[in-house]
Amino acid sequence: MAVATRRRSGWRRRLGAFARFVAALALVGGVYTAFAPGVYAEETDESFQALVEQGEELFNNSCISCHGVNAEGVDGRGPSLIGVGSASVEFQVNSGRMPMAAQTAQAERKPPMFTPEEATAIAAYIQSLGGGPQTPDNIDAMVADVLADPTGLAEGGDLFRVNCSSCHGFSTGGGALSSGGFAPSLAGVPTEQLYQAMLTGPQNMPVFADNQLTPEQKAQVIAYIEYLNTDQDPGGWGLGRFGPSTEGIAIFLVGITTLAVATLWIAGKS
Repeated sequence: MAVATRRRSGWRRRLGAFARFVAALALVGGVYTAFAPGVYAEETDESFQALVEQGEELFNNSCISCHGVNAEGVDGRGPSLIGVGSASVEFQVNSGRMPMAAQTAQAERKPPMFTPEEATAIAAYIQSLGGGPQTPDNIDAMVADVLADPTGLAEGGDLFRVNCSSCHGFSTGGGALSSGGFAPSLAGVPTEQLYQAMLTGPQNMPVFADNQLTPEQKAQVIAYIEYLNTDQDPGGWGLGRFGPSTEGIAIFLVGITTLAVATLWIAGKS
C-alpha cells in the first residue's frame, strides 16, 4: 500500500512539473506574440534598407571623390565619415556646406545641392556604416514648449551666454575667429540645424554632447536664439546687434560730426 502511494505521489510530481512547463511555454509565447516585430517592422526595415541603398548611390556619385570608398576618407581631401552619425551629415548637406564649393578655411552656408529627402538618404547610409549622433524626432515640440515657458527661456539665455556668446556674439550676429575661420550668424538657421550643430560640433565649433548639454538644455538654447531672432528691438535701432562696439562707434561718429559742424558754423560767424 505504501509503495502504491509513493508511486502515485511520484506521478503527481511529474504531472505538476509538466503542467508548470506547459504554462511557462504559454506565457513566453504570449509575451513574444505581443511584443515581437510584426509585418510593419519588417516593412520598416525594408524601407530603411531601400533608403540606405539610395544614399549609397548618391554618396558614390557625389561624395566618394573626397570621402573615399565606404566613407573611409581620403588623405588631403576629406575625412572619414564612419561614426559621425546622421545628424552631422544632415547638418552639412542641408545647410549647403557640403559638398564644398572650394577648399577654403571654412565651409560656408549656401543653397543645398541635395533635396532634404536625398540628404536623409545619404545620412541613413552613413549611419548604417558606423552609427553616431542622431537628431531627435521631437525637437520642434521641445523648442515650442520652451518658448511658451518664460523660466525655460531665461535658462536658455543663461546657457547661451555661457557657452555660445563668446563666438556668436550676445545677439547671435557671429564674429571672426583665428586662422581665417568665423562664427556664422545664427539668424534664420532652422531648428534642426541648430540642434545638429550643437550635437556634432562642425568645423571650429565645440561638441556639446548630451553629457554636457542635455537635449532639454539644447532646446532651451535654441528657443532663446529663436526668441532673439524675432525680437523687434524695442529700444530703437539695433545697429546690427553687434553690441557696445557698434554703439560706441555710432556715438563717436555722430558726436564728431556734430562738433565739426558746430565748429565750422561758429568759425563762419566770427
